[in-house]
Amino acid sequence: MRLPLSPVLPLLAVSALLAAAAPPADPRLEMADAMIAELTRSQQQLQLKGHEPPYFISYQLKDYDQYAIAARYGAIFTDDGSRDRRLAADVRVGSYQFDSSVPEEQDFLVSTKGTSYYARPDGPIDDSPMALRTAFWLLTDEKYKSALAQFLKKKGEDVYTVEDPKRPPSFSKERPNTHVQPSVAFPFDRERWRKVARMLSARFNGHPEIFDSDVRVTADKVMRVFVSTEGSRIITEETLYGLHVTAVARAEDGQLLDNSRNYYTPTEAGLPDDKTLLEATDKVITELLALRKAPAIDPYTGPAILAPEASGVLFHEVLGHRLEGHRQADDREGKTFRGQEGKQVLPPFLSISDDPTVRELSGEKLNGYYLYDEEGVKAQRVPLVEKGVLRNYLLSRQPVEGFLQSNGHGRSQGSQRPVARMANLLVDSTKQVSDEELKRQLIAEAKRQGKPYGLIIRDITGGNTNTSSYGYQAFKGVPRMVFRVDVRDGKETLVRGVEIVGTPLSAVNRILASGSRQGVFNGFCGAESGMVPVSTVAPAMLLQEIELQRTMEGKDRPPILSSPSAASRQPEAKKQE
Repeated sequence: MRLPLSPVLPLLAVSALLAAAAPPADPRLEMADAMIAELTRSQQQLQLKGHEPPYFISYQLKDYDQYAIAARYGAIFTDDGSRDRRLAADVRVGSYQFDSSVPEEQDFLVSTKGTSYYARPDGPIDDSPMALRTAFWLLTDEKYKSALAQFLKKKGEDVYTVEDPKRPPSFSKERPNTHVQPSVAFPFDRERWRKVARMLSARFNGHPEIFDSDVRVTADKVMRVFVSTEGSRIITEETLYGLHVTAVARAEDGQLLDNSRNYYTPTEAGLPDDKTLLEATDKVITELLALRKAPAIDPYTGPAILAPEASGVLFHEVLGHRLEGHRQADDREGKTFRGQEGKQVLPPFLSISDDPTVRELSGEKLNGYYLYDEEGVKAQRVPLVEKGVLRNYLLSRQPVEGFLQSNGHGRSQGSQRPVARMANLLVDSTKQVSDEELKRQLIAEAKRQGKPYGLIIRDITGGNTNTSSYGYQAFKGVPRMVFRVDVRDGKETLVRGVEIVGTPLSAVNRILASGSRQGVFNGFCGAESGMVPVSTVAPAMLLQEIELQRTMEGKDRPPILSSPSAASRQPEAKKQE
């Protein structure tokens, strides 16, 4: 049985609504109309004789406009711009209750001739409605054949499977959405950023110990058009500017060291001014030179304070990924929190939510903001853990037992298939103390455990986690600025050469208290559906026990000769002597 084109509005009424929401000459509407026309044709006519037609189809176009400027040693190395359009089609055979969908790595194409053709997911850069329809036509044909073959295979396998009365539907029914966002300005002052990149990268030339560095300015705009046979018609635009300063050196024992500063903002005007960037670059240099001289410490197990940004990475890796809904239903996953709904999973003073609708917090913009997810569902706040008790999961349109509706967290990069992902992960604590008190408690806990020192981890580059059932449930964090705190006098000493390791539940259930200031960690997260922008907001955390292991010890020599810029200054230095 075919579903009506839209359970809310007929197609012509939706098109009229879209036309009224934007100027008639808006090329985005022309592209949307072309997609709707091909979608309608596929819904009405696409059917292999003797087999089921699709019960659901959605199309998505993403138009990428990008700039990148990069400099090293005071000179421009990269000055690029690019334009790209990516297409995605979701074609489902069967019904919401039981359909053709399978994990992406199990998807396949069947060819009776022994050869397969894969439709390209790129779309025309020209605003050509017929070219766009043709690209979607070919992509839809491929997806339908694949879905039909997969549906028949699943039905066959279902004969051998024990009937599960609790098995959730294959796909959630959602209310269609119609939204046309006004066009977003996308300025990029190329000359200014060339000048800034040269200026900042030249700063490193006076420090031969830092043998490589990079200053990168990026600007990205994504215009998205989403339409579906349920009646969703969505046009959104997002911009993200980034400025990144990175540098690399080696310690005397050969260990490779790096340091960086990263800035993200949705507007060009939101990037830091020159004075702030110069100060930040000098701080990168000062810290990296200090790390070269810092002693390497042995593996450590004991109390530690994670500064807000480091704490955010811990919660992202340890909890966030394990609360993504599809991981509770996949037998290849460890299902850390499966069946824990309504039970205590964290200390009672901690609460966690994920809210893509928050654009900024305390004056800082958040990377994970969006209006609608990649499946056309409106973004919404999700309380995940309340006072230590698990309440919900991050959900796409793949239902989970007991959680049958999406909460707007189906996300992906490019044309990859969406899955449940984090956006803005927010960590709140009711057991807050000042930074001074947190340090006092760290020293007291270290003394209680008989440790000569505790640790403060003030900066972290990122982390990763294993959630699969193959191997151990574990996570790893890569701290950069680690300080050893002597229990006798509270003196802090910079150290290096360790990384955080541990098992998720063990780590988070040993949190004793939190700081009072929340910090923002902006970045990108990579998982099954690609790289997506995310943020984590969290206060500093005092952990009763954390485990650090030695990082891989590099033994490579630094460059044998000094850099040309350093060598050219040596004769002048000798003259002055």
